Amino acid sequence: MGRINWTLKKRVNEFSNLWLIKWSYIKLCVRSLTYNEHLDASYASDVLMEPIYWFVDNYAHLLGPFFVVGVVLLTTAVVSIAYWIGLPFWWQKNQAMTVCLLVVGNWLLINVIFHYVMGVITPAGVPPEGISLTNAASICKKCIKPKPPRTHHCSANKCICIFALLFVLCLDAAAWLNNCVGYGNHRYFFLYMLYTTIGSLFLVVFGFEIGYRYLWLEHTDNWTELEPLEGHPVKINLSGHIIPVTHLNEYDEDILLPAQHDLPTPAYAVDANSPYVLARRRALWFMAFINLGVIMALGTLCCWHAKLISRGETSIEAHINQAQRKVMLLQNKIYINPYNFGLKMNWRLFLGVVRGRSFWRTVLLPSWHKPDGNGLSFHTVDNYIVAANDEWP
Repeated sequence: MGRINWTLKKRVNEFSNLWLIKWSYIKLCVRSLTYNEHLDASYASDVLMEPIYWFVDNYAHLLGPFFVVGVVLLTTAVVSIAYWIGLPFWWQKNQAMTVCLLVVGNWLLINVIFHYVMGVITPAGVPPEGISLTNAASICKKCIKPKPPRTHHCSANKCICIFALLFVLCLDAAAWLNNCVGYGNHRYFFLYMLYTTIGSLFLVVFGFEIGYRYLWLEHTDNWTELEPLEGHPVKINLSGHIIPVTHLNEYDEDILLPAQHDLPTPAYAVDANSPYVLARRRALWFMAFINLGVIMALGTLCCWHAKLISRGETSIEAHINQAQRKVMLLQNKIYINPYNFGLKMNWRLFLGVVRGRSFWRTVLLPSWHKPDGNGLSFHTVDNYIVAANDEWP
């Protein structure tokens, strides 16, 4: 019996050792693929992601029109509910305040619509054909053409001056715009996100009281007797004995008249099961989820782009510059982004508040002005010269 157990343990150990050897061999083969100068870990990951890139390049653009329709329908639904529920509520509460809310709300709505439409119809920017680039950054591996500085291949199969890397799968294509985001429409895209986030905050702040009234007070049952009182009413006499109440006069004297109780009626007592109330309740929940989701999603993306604009970087350059900073830090050197002209000038260049343009006309109101330059060459800190009137470029 002991010899059988020993043989069984020996076979199990041999089997385990065999699989350990094979597993070590497989790991060695996989790791050896990245241990040479021709194939590093980044290249291996690109190869593994190539099927996803192929799908994005060939089929992702087909989903764009559906996203555009979805954005239009959601925006229309949110605005319609705001007018249906919010306008009557605030008009009854304070008419002067309602006029102010209408002015601010419609100003935000006009900016949202304008910048979204312009972001959809404005080309991101394509290098023109038949020109020689004296400062080409590299060769595009998909177009097999020289790439201008600060460009990236879009999933629309065009090398464009990209400023925004939005999604891992969609690369530089904004799905809800059905367009790439680049040199030509980056300002429209950013201001659309900014005004949409502000508009959602506007609806949440001034709709909080509406939600509290119609979603909480209207359905809080504080006035209805759920169960009828059972038993006989009683009272305690002077001796402390409990005696039944046989008449309704609570004062026991004909001289004192029954008290007149002016009880308040609930201000929000409505039929909670009526179709109108149910529809209004569902609409308010819809508004809450949509607006909070937009604030979290677009608000985060807007903050990320604001950080890039402040640094004078594109989304791809942000990763490249971070790697360069680490390399030069090891050499006790400081890396300087050649396209970073300082916080104020970066924002002025991005928003187009140059050449005599004012902030209120360029940013607070819809503006069709195009970005300065041609997207093929960019000013750097080396040739940054501020004119006497502080208008640059």
